[in-house]
Amino acid sequence: MLLPSTERALLHRVAVEQAEYRVPSLIAAVVRDGQLVWSGARGRVDGSQPTTDTQYRIGSITKSMVATVVLRLRDEGKLDLSDPLAEHVPGAPLADRTVAQLLSHTSGLRAESPGDWWERTEGGDWAELAAGLDGDAGSKALLHRAGRRYHYSNVGFAALGELVARLRGHSWFEALRTEVLAPLGMDRTTLLPAAPHATGWAVHPWADVALPEPSHDHGAMGAAGQLWSTAHDLARWAAFLGGDTGDVLAADTLAEMREPATVEDGDEWNSGYGLGMQLQRHKGRRLSGHGGAMPGFIATVWADPKDRTGVLFLSNTTYGGIRGKLTDAMLDILAEHEPSLPEEWLPASSVDPKLLALTGTWYWGTASIALHLRADGLLQLKALAHGGRQSRFRPEADGSWTGLDDYYAGERMAIVRDPDGTPQRLELVSYVFTRAPYEPAEPIPGGVDPAGWQARD
Repeated sequence: MLLPSTERALLHRVAVEQAEYRVPSLIAAVVRDGQLVWSGARGRVDGSQPTTDTQYRIGSITKSMVATVVLRLRDEGKLDLSDPLAEHVPGAPLADRTVAQLLSHTSGLRAESPGDWWERTEGGDWAELAAGLDGDAGSKALLHRAGRRYHYSNVGFAALGELVARLRGHSWFEALRTEVLAPLGMDRTTLLPAAPHATGWAVHPWADVALPEPSHDHGAMGAAGQLWSTAHDLARWAAFLGGDTGDVLAADTLAEMREPATVEDGDEWNSGYGLGMQLQRHKGRRLSGHGGAMPGFIATVWADPKDRTGVLFLSNTTYGGIRGKLTDAMLDILAEHEPSLPEEWLPASSVDPKLLALTGTWYWGTASIALHLRADGLLQLKALAHGGRQSRFRPEADGSWTGLDDYYAGERMAIVRDPDGTPQRLELVSYVFTRAPYEPAEPIPGGVDPAGWQARD
């Protein structure tokens, strides 16, 4: 739980947001270390304050959930992210645009579906949508060269929903429900509303009156933003985004989804997009999550994996300044009133002497680096006096080590030992790391001058 002073500051911020932007109802929540630790609500749903079990539409937060199923398919070997969509959805009128480009909004595909405003109308099936994108009607379906720029596309996620349906043999939502929502305990996240749920409202810009917004099944376009959820379920989703993936997704795959694929905000470079994830930098934090907006609803969820913190809100208003501001303010309040404690350091429970012998200083040419054996069994390459490249490495069955991040991500490091097992050198890509700078006994590329180190006048 949070301190009473922190809870009061958070509730005050929620109350100001609800009153200033005239939001019919609003609920916000905080997640710490995978647990829902606070929620606060203002406004009314059917005459009462909303609770953590009250459903709201979550709009494009749906996209991150659909993307999770797509990445599960990739991890199972059923697709490659570089596959053109048409390889799995024959006849899809998207030329050679790949799964990865659709996930990251870099396919160049148009933003919205042809025809009426899909978010306020009943939707058709994939065949109908695809027909609208093809031929004369779809002559401008592809607006930009593939990979050229970030261009948000709801149609792209409709295509990904169809991809999931083709490979799973049932609807994208059924795949999401059985593979992601149910294992995470998100039973109140549904395709259509289930009581208790909020009604979506449009608030008049110049009068304190409201108009109910329609809600439909959007068919093929549903994968772009149809879902309903609760603060309780989104708190579990925030924990998932922060790293508590259970058996739903490998930690490495979630980290891959959080890697920036494109910059969203041009010269500012403060926000971007990964694989189905919106990304944001805020006062030193690296956040991942998504916002969502549908007629009558606005919602946002962010997670900071490093800080093990998540924030979210759900509201039932069509438009307002609430978008993007409340979650940032909540993070600022947490940082000021109750910063999270660093994870407690504990020594390793056991150690392999052969790995311990790898630790300490090594040299790449004259650049000094240190190899650190972590309690989790990873090796971490750290630059010393001259700065430089760093990475964590994971052990492989053949005795090599694979880089997990930064410059050496995916690269293999081999440990070369003497006959007695003493580490002699590290071989990493084309580099040789030795215990002394340019050690002449080792196979340094280009050789070492036999005269050795020399004094110079």
